[in-house]
Amino acid sequence: MGSLLRFFIAALKEVFKGGGLYWVWLTALSGLVAIGVLHYLLQVEQGLIVTGMSDQVSWGAYIANFTYLVGVAAAAVMLVIPAYIFHREEIKHVVLIGEGVAVAAVVMCILFVTVDLGRPDRIWHLLPGIGRFNWPDSMLAWDVLVLSGYLVLNLAIPFYILFVKYRGGEPRTLVYFPGVVISIFWAISIHTVTAFLFSSNVARPFWNTAILGPRFLASAFTSGPALIVLALQIIDRFSAFKVKADVIDFIALIITVSLQINLFLFGVEFFTEFYFPTEHGQSAQYLFFGFRGYSALVPWIWTALGLNLVAVTILTLHGLRRIRTLLNVACVLAIVGVWIEKGMGLIVPGFVPTTIGEMFEYVPTRVEILVSTGIWAFGLLIFTLLTKIAIPIELGTLVRGSGPRGAARAKLAPGGSP
Repeated sequence: MGSLLRFFIAALKEVFKGGGLYWVWLTALSGLVAIGVLHYLLQVEQGLIVTGMSDQVSWGAYIANFTYLVGVAAAAVMLVIPAYIFHREEIKHVVLIGEGVAVAAVVMCILFVTVDLGRPDRIWHLLPGIGRFNWPDSMLAWDVLVLSGYLVLNLAIPFYILFVKYRGGEPRTLVYFPGVVISIFWAISIHTVTAFLFSSNVARPFWNTAILGPRFLASAFTSGPALIVLALQIIDRFSAFKVKADVIDFIALIITVSLQINLFLFGVEFFTEFYFPTEHGQSAQYLFFGFRGYSALVPWIWTALGLNLVAVTILTLHGLRRIRTLLNVACVLAIVGVWIEKGMGLIVPGFVPTTIGEMFEYVPTRVEILVSTGIWAFGLLIFTLLTKIAIPIELGTLVRGSGPRGAARAKLAPGGSP
């Protein structure tokens, strides 16, 4: 217990160490979080009327972000598999960064679902033994289960590894490897269950497709690794934690293949909807070309497609992908493109037209935008603090004992700076 307490105290002290840029970053994120909280309190006070949602379009920006971030969380498995199953040491060196992304993403997922509830104080109804969990009948109950379980796994495994390293030891594979194997299947399950949450709604033909699960996974393994590539380069630039070029190239290849598959599945859906149009294709008609004079989402989806096509062109051409600036551009384009496709391009058309043929368009309000920004800022804040603690432990500069010992370990740590 004493070692555990010292670990938490040392971690807390590490969080408060940093230069001016570090504190500017934390201050900016904290400010955005505060703005988000204030607007969420306004939403709680006045109700969901302050959002763009309605009885006809009951899911909007919040669920769009939730759907996207579930994929980001699942993408950590693309580092876990090569690191722990195929023993790629250069990947193992950065796998905890991916785990940090997963933790931050799951926390944001939970927050987006919470703010989407009109009465968040009734969330206790989901607690087993207190409320009625409706498991295994409810897909929502399955989603709560897999998300909370994945969060626990992504906290427990890195915690064990970092705690042992802090004490100066080496983590025992037999202790954490079973959890790693479970987390691999669990990562796939969280996005599959989320896809089932949509495709099981038979009254919404736009979502009622068997390839929604594969599309979710393909897009997840595009946007999640793209965020990790950008994060690793920022960490490499502003800390002593150095990332090998082979790691970036490996993740870039994952992004390339995943985006190619995602666009192929996108094309399959487009062909199915428009080769022989039926009444069930009215939502797709509204999304891509407009319907009955309503076309609010048309610029969104074609922008997303354009961004993804430019990104996949850069990524597919090996010479372009090896240029870091172009790789970063492709990652940003893929991140934004997938967010639009899985967000506004997926959620809203499921409700338009309604089941009785009514047309109600959705536009997020200022409250939704600022609350969403605050949640994203909170997620970045979590990731920043987790990384701030993990890096010195990985480098060996934060260990139990004297400063000289930590310095000596840092010189021996892979990727560390003397």
